[in-house]
Formats: sequence, C-alpha cells, structure tokens
Amino acid sequence: MVDRLKVALAQLNPKVGDVAGNLEKVRGARRLAKEQGADLVLTSELVLAGYFPEDLVLKPAFVRRCREAVEALRADTRDGGPAVFVATPWAEDDKLYNAIVCLDKGEIVGKRFKVDLPNYGVFDDKRVFAPGPMPGPLVFNGVRIGVPICEDVWTADVVECIAETGGEILLVPNASPYEVGKTDVRVQLGVQRVVESGLPFAYLNQVGGQDEVVYDGGSFVLGADRALKAKLASFREEVATVEFRRGQKGWDCLPAGVAPALSDIESIYQAMMLGLRDYVNKTGFPSVVIGLSGGVDSAITAAVAADALGPGRVHTIMMPSPYTSRESLEDAKACAEAMGIKYEIVSIEPAMNAFRQMLTPLFGNRAPDVTEENIQSRARGVTLMAVSNKLGGMVVTTGNKSEMAMGYATLYGDMCGGFNVLKDVYKTTVFDLCRWRNGHFPDGAMGNRGAVIPERILTKPPSAELRPDQKDEDSLPPYPVLDAILRGLIERDLSAEELGREGFDRATVDRVWRLLEAAEYKRRQAPPGVKLTSRLISKERRYPIVNGFRG
Repeated sequence: MVDRLKVALAQLNPKVGDVAGNLEKVRGARRLAKEQGADLVLTSELVLAGYFPEDLVLKPAFVRRCREAVEALRADTRDGGPAVFVATPWAEDDKLYNAIVCLDKGEIVGKRFKVDLPNYGVFDDKRVFAPGPMPGPLVFNGVRIGVPICEDVWTADVVECIAETGGEILLVPNASPYEVGKTDVRVQLGVQRVVESGLPFAYLNQVGGQDEVVYDGGSFVLGADRALKAKLASFREEVATVEFRRGQKGWDCLPAGVAPALSDIESIYQAMMLGLRDYVNKTGFPSVVIGLSGGVDSAITAAVAADALGPGRVHTIMMPSPYTSRESLEDAKACAEAMGIKYEIVSIEPAMNAFRQMLTPLFGNRAPDVTEENIQSRARGVTLMAVSNKLGGMVVTTGNKSEMAMGYATLYGDMCGGFNVLKDVYKTTVFDLCRWRNGHFPDGAMGNRGAVIPERILTKPPSAELRPDQKDEDSLPPYPVLDAILRGLIERDLSAEELGREGFDRATVDRVWRLLEAAEYKRRQAPPGVKLTSRLISKERRYPIVNGFRG
C-alpha cells in the first residue's frame, strides 16, 4: 500500500477533431509529468476528441480514431513512466459514452463513464452520449480514486456513491466554459463536495477557445480540510504536479503553487484574447481585417486583435463617408498608430453615389431614410469582405451585445464577418475594457504597451455617423439604462412588469423588449463570438423568430 501519490494536472488546449494533434499534446504532458516525478497524468474532459465535438462523435470513423489514440497511449505506458487517466469518447455495448480510461503498464486498468449529461446553455451532451452507471472508484497503485467527470460533481449523487464505495481521492476532468465569476463558483462547488465526502478534490479544467466558448483553465486542488492547496494559471496551458499523502485521517494534498486571481475585467479581456487567437489560428487564417471607425467598439476590437495575434497580423481600414467627422478620422489613425497595426483609408462615397444612381429609377422621389444609411453600412461590409477575399485575412466584426440585442446593426453590413469578440460584451463594459487596457498590459499579450485607445474615443458620444449629427441615443436609451434593462431581460429572464417594479420606466422597458424580440432574425445570421456572460444571445437564448408572445 502506497502512502504517496503524485498527480500531474495536464491543463491542455486541444483542438476539436484533431485527434493526432491532441494525442501529441497528451504525450508531451506525460513527458513533462515524468520529469516532475508524477505517478499519473490526469487529462481534461474528452481531451483526445476536443470539447465539445458535437456531431463528430456520431461518426464511427471519428470514434475509432479516438480509440486508436487510446491504444497508442496504452502502448506508451509500457515504458514504466506515469500512468495516464485519459478522457475520450468510448463506444461499448452499442452505446457511446463520455469516458475516462486509466492506462498503466501497457494495460487498460479501468474506465468510468460520465453519469450526469448536461443539456442546458451551451451543452448538448444528451444528444450524443449515453449516461453511464453510478461509478465506484478506480484502483491505481492500491489507491481508490474517484473520477467523476465535469457535470458529475455539480450535484452530490455521484461523489456520494464514490465515497460510499471506498473512494479516497477525487480527480475530476472538466471542460467548463468561462463566464464572469465562474472561478469562484467552481471552487465553492468543490468545497461542497469535499464537505460531503471528506475527500481531497482536484479539479482539472480544459483551456482554449472553441467556436463561441472559451475554456479558462484555472484548475485547482482542495484539501480534505477544504483549503485551497494549488491553483493553476487561467487562460494558458500548464502541466503541474501535486502530491497527495496518506495520513492517520486519510488522504490529503500538500500545499503547492497558487496562481494569482484575476479581476473580472481582466478575465474578460483575457477570454476575448484567447477566444479570438484560437478561432483564427485553429481555422488557419493568417491575419484579421477590421473596419476602424474611430469609435470605441472598433478600437477595443483592434486592441484585442493586436494583443492576441500581434500587430503584424491586424489590418484595419477606415471607410469614411460624407458624414464621417474629422475627429473620427483623426482618432482612427491615432488608434492604429498607438497599436502599431496596419491602417488604410478607403472612401465609400463612390459606392454610395453608384447605388443612388442604380436605385433612383426604383425609388423615385422618396425621401432618404434608413435605406440609405444601411447602404453605407453594406458598402463597408462589401469592402471588408473584398479585402478578406483578396488578401486572406478574416473579417472581425465589431458590434457589441447591446447593439446586437436591439438589432442596432445592419444585416449584411456591419454584421458581416467571421468572428465577433464583442458579441457578449455590453456597451458599458466596452468602455470599462478600454480604460482597463489603457492602464494595463495583459499577461501574454503581443501588442504594444501603454495606452492604445485615444482618450477622445472614450469621451465623445457614440455615433454610427450614417447621417448628419447622428448619436446612438437618438435611437436607443442611454447605455447605462439600456444595459441594465437588457441584463434583466436576458440574463435574469425578468418580465417587463418585474423590471418596472425594480424602478425602470415601463415605457422604456416595453420598447427595449419589443426591439429585443424583433431582432432575433438578425442574430440568427450573426457571426460567432466569445461567450463571456451567463447567457450568450445565440446558443443560450434560443427564441423563435416568428413569435407572437409579448411580455
């Protein structure tokens, strides 16, 4: 019977579908773990497939490829190095499971299947996986190790079963998406399971961006006394070994390094950087193209892009119209110079004139209205997409959550693009992010140090500049009011009546509600973007486009 167990926490960034690449990541982590003297390596949820693989796991060829990777790792463990607890899709008895497989000394020592399959928010596990039976612990080197998988620890039943069947240590593989405040929620959840079971608890989380979801890492270990014994960094790959020891009262973990906590605004910025970097790099784009307007949204988007990818991979274009102010031209140029990114000017006035000539026979003497405003936006969209097609960079669009919620965006215009880092960022938070970035240099950033967003961009009234003297507040409530109402409608699912009782003007709430519902058809056609809050208005807020309900 051993009284010491060293566990390497492999906080990795897999790519969905890249089984060969993910296998090599696990092998690399195992080599590091061996150098650190680890007895076993714990990987994150579905690490060989990448999380979440969606319908890829319905392809038998893909599941076979994952099984072949497990067999390759099994053969690797004949070298006497660390065992591997590897997470993978697993087909057995005509069912497909979300599994953790223990590989040691060239053998499959045991396996366990995820029991509690989440089917809310961004999760869709029940669609593709079968639930496993209630698990007892796996026995490794004489130690009874519980391996509940992700959602299995969000309720008490699975851990209770492990504890009642002799479990001594809990090792939990996860793929838990980032959202503001989620780190504290996970730790408190772990504390609950430790209190109920009396067992030390290691929570290993995936890191990296996948489509609209960012996994923030931040893996941690709690002792049997509920104390935080170790915490890995957020938003980056890391392999760290922790040591468990058996004492008179059972197993516990020795104290190890604890990475510093991030403020909410810093974690949002880091999530935006990682989400954009992984989306661009994993899809193979060489660079990004951004319309730089001299406004706050495009400025922070360009800053994130420069920090995530490096200034040399960011191409910005100012596309003035007759309504573009001198200040906007100056601010866009100053912003680009501060960031060290490529900046060019392409006037859309010739396109506006061409459309006017084309459409006059159809429109006759009708007065200009939103039609002409949208033509400007669409001319800019065509310009950016042309640059993308010709030069190869991906267009990053710049609309924020407040605008997308209200439909204050032009379909096939400023909405066009491949990705949107502000999709889940309210306008008021955009300003907070700009001020934070001007005063801080993010960890891991590749952009320029110092203030990169001119102060005038932060102080002038927001405007689309599609007509003379236009201001956002001509069409929308003031952003502090609008964002507070939207948080109530979207994140809290409150009714207009309930918001009215909280002190908001009922007519304003009703107007915001109507605009929010009416813009659903636009959001269905919007590019993906980073999930940052508890409710991204795409996968997590699925409302019918044709909808007769009015709240």
